[in-house]
This record gives sequence, C-alpha cells and structure tokens, in this order.
Amino acid sequence: METRELRYFVAVAEELHFGRAAQRLGMAQPPLSRAISRLERRLGAELLHRTSRSVTLTGAGAVLLHEARAALDAVAAAEQRTRRAARTADGEPGVVLATKAGASTELLAKLLDAYAAEPGATRVEVALCGPGEQARYLRDGRADVAVLHRPFDDVAGFDVEELGTEGQVVVLPAGHELPTRRELHLADLDDLPLPRWPAPDGSYPTGSGPAVQSPTQLLQLVSLGRAAAVLPESVRPLLHDDVVAVPVVDAPEVTTVIAWPPHSRSRAVADLVRTALRL
Repeated sequence: METRELRYFVAVAEELHFGRAAQRLGMAQPPLSRAISRLERRLGAELLHRTSRSVTLTGAGAVLLHEARAALDAVAAAEQRTRRAARTADGEPGVVLATKAGASTELLAKLLDAYAAEPGATRVEVALCGPGEQARYLRDGRADVAVLHRPFDDVAGFDVEELGTEGQVVVLPAGHELPTRRELHLADLDDLPLPRWPAPDGSYPTGSGPAVQSPTQLLQLVSLGRAAAVLPESVRPLLHDDVVAVPVVDAPEVTTVIAWPPHSRSRAVADLVRTALRL
C-alpha cells in the first residue's frame, strides 16, 4: 500500500462522507472513490459499507483505520526526526519534550534543572500541548519524549517509566458550600458544572459544563463560579486565593509517566529518562 492510499482512506473513514473527504484532500470525488475501490480489491476486503445515504466502516475498515493512522504517524515521525537531526553537525539535535500545559509543573522544572546539570546534557525544547495532544506529538515525531498521565493519556505502543502517583482534588470557587467538608466523593459532584474537554477530532461531548481548551481557561471559569474541576493533587501550587481544593477520595489515582518510542536510539532521550527516574 502507498501512503497516498492510506491518507485517502483515513480521510474517508474519519469523515464518513466521500464529498467531505474529497474536499479535505483537495481533490475531486470520483478519483477518490476509485482509489478506495482499488484498495479494497487489492486487500480482498470491503472497508466501507456504502448506501445512497450513508458511509460506515466495516470491521476490516476499522482495523485498517487504526493501522493506517499508526503507519502515517510513523512516516511523519521519520521525516520530522530526520530533519531535526540534519540541522546539527553531529546528528544529535537535542530533544523535544511534550507535556500538557499546566500539568506536572514542579516535576518538569526539577527534571529540566537536573538534566541541564548532567555532563554532556543537550538542549531540551519543551512543547506545551493541549489536553491529550502529548501522545500524538510523540507518535508523529513532533516530540521525542513526553510526560503523560494515566489513565487520561493513551500510552499504548510507547516505552514508559512511572514517575509518581497522586490522588485528585475538586477545585471550586472560594465560598462554595462543598469546601466546608474535608473530603468529598464523586457522587457529591453530580450537580457541579464539570468541564467538557475536546476529543481528538476537536468535538466536545454533550453536558451542562462549559467547553474548555486549557487549564488556564478552566481555572478562570472556576474562579468566576462557572465551573468546577477534578484535577491531580499537584495542581495546588498553581491555585489562587479565589479557589479552593478538596480531596476526592474515590477519584481514580493519576500516574505520571515519561514515555518515548520503543525504537528510539537517542542518547539525549535515554539520559533524560535516567534523570527523571533519579528524581
């Protein structure tokens, strides 16, 4: 299969509409339809079930969508990392570390300082990502290593080392009635306007809480009394006096991990991971 065919298929599989997929790809619809049909004949499998009103994925199509995304990410990663290596004489362009903006701030600062003090340390570029973007940065080559948080981030396919586990707190506006209690349960939060974070495709789930795009935006909405948020315990140093945090005893624990592609041969990545494990 050619990467061009995979891009065509992914566009149709994500849009579930040949017209929209053709527009997204900047091509006419008939050649796109013919390309998908040729791909199906070559694979000997129906990938898409088509009717006059809808397009849906078959079981085989769902498998190819997953594999095609991984293959296209691998191609993009090869290009990105090769270009970065070419920009330096010794082939060691430093390392790009992806992390969610506003998350693990204290840990990240300690890690960067400790690594910079190591003999032979190279430049570390920090890529601040939106919610859930770190893993994608790692998969498509925009980053060489990432700080991720289970269970929220997908770590499948990466090598990982655990850096720490913590509980979660609910962040509420000062003056709210719930902070009078020393601890809360998830059931106590049912009526709160919890935020809605974007999915990987940019869409938002339904719900009564506000749609948010960043921790900074969320904390401002909390201080205004427009939202509440369940966040890792380590968020406390970032909070201002106009909000309070109360432990949620039955919220799932959050495990911070450092992750990298299993095929990585970067000395800088290895040194950064070793430094993180020493902290």
